Amino acid sequence: MNATHTARLLAAALVLPAALAAQQAAPRPLSLGDAVRLAARQSALVQTAALRTAQAEARVSETRSAFLPSLTAGATEAQTTLNSATFGFNFPAQPGQPPFLNPLGQIIGPVATFDVRAHAAQTIFDPSAFGRLHASQAGAAAVGAGQGVAAEQAAAMAAAAYVQAQRADAQLSARLADSSLAVDLLGIAQAQLSAGVGVALDVTRAESQLAGVKAQLIAARNTQARARLDLARALNLPLDTPLDLTDSLSVLDSVPDASDVDAAVAGAMRQRPDVRALESQLRAAQAQITAIRDERLPAVNAFGNGGYIGLRLSRMLATYTWGVELSVPVLDGNRRDARVTEQEAAMRELAVREADLRQQVTVDVRSAALDLGSARQAVDAARERVRLAGQEVSQARDRFKAGVAGNADVITASLSLNAARTQLIDAETAYQAARVEVARAEGRTTSLR
Repeated sequence: MNATHTARLLAAALVLPAALAAQQAAPRPLSLGDAVRLAARQSALVQTAALRTAQAEARVSETRSAFLPSLTAGATEAQTTLNSATFGFNFPAQPGQPPFLNPLGQIIGPVATFDVRAHAAQTIFDPSAFGRLHASQAGAAAVGAGQGVAAEQAAAMAAAAYVQAQRADAQLSARLADSSLAVDLLGIAQAQLSAGVGVALDVTRAESQLAGVKAQLIAARNTQARARLDLARALNLPLDTPLDLTDSLSVLDSVPDASDVDAAVAGAMRQRPDVRALESQLRAAQAQITAIRDERLPAVNAFGNGGYIGLRLSRMLATYTWGVELSVPVLDGNRRDARVTEQEAAMRELAVREADLRQQVTVDVRSAALDLGSARQAVDAARERVRLAGQEVSQARDRFKAGVAGNADVITASLSLNAARTQLIDAETAYQAARVEVARAEGRTTSLR
């Protein structure tokens, strides 16, 4: 078996897993923008938040029922006995005649009655009910704002998973390139040995280099598979869904407001869902305090019932009751004051949290802008190192092929190129992660492209 044939077999063994993977089902194209918006729509975090919003809206409907009329109907059949002495029944009798009822008490009955009637009630004026409705609506709005926070969090997690999947793809491509170079060097060493102008040590070095690169390639494939699992999980997709990442790690897209930090901070204060959610919670707390205080105000309700009552179903008489009720709270053991104090303390806590969050937003935006600028410079430096390392490999390989040097210099240069490629991938990953972090800090992760 000649050296060229051996090198081709080794190359085929390294590339075969990728070729087999390509024969699977057609992958689903997926850009970074697609990923963040898909996660913002269907991740488990967002679905849970949507269900909490539905619960809050149902509580609003429940509170609104206080303003709608209530109507109930009922039928009663009963038998009643009375002790005449207990109720003070005493009918005078004629002189010399026994009393109509025993003065010591006598059972009257049983008396059977049938009662069929409907009951209706309607709130006319109840400030506390209006307050509770307003507080319930404000609470539902706060919960709905929390759904936006969940969508932003899900989008940020999906973006991070997408960048890691890009990194895994780039690492695999780099290791495949390293493998091709190692196979080429082994072929040269074997050809020189066969021609009698090389030494066995060069072949051994090349084989060792190829074995090391092969181990790195296996690890890179495993990392890629795990990154795909993490990405599918973040998107709430079936874990075996094949994905084709359409965005390149090496394309450094520009970032809006990257050069104007103050404008970015101002935009973040307006757009960040967590800031808006905290503001909604403050409004809900204030509405709750108002609702509790409104419980001190009088309320007016109308009520009425009507139906038929009688001793027998064949002899029922119409009966009704109606009226207007005014209720005025007087004393409640200071429970309302205690509840107001509790809600005021909760509102002050929310105010402290809001002030702290606004400070954190400023820190997030400024830190992300610093990281982005540093990452961009690191990419430029890493690209220059890859260029120089590739030039070094080319020069060392030419010397080796010319027979004026062994392959030790080539292997050393290829190791340097391997490290340079890894450094570049890490720098590009850091830039993409910084770009995502800028979007998260400004509250626009779902608008990433």
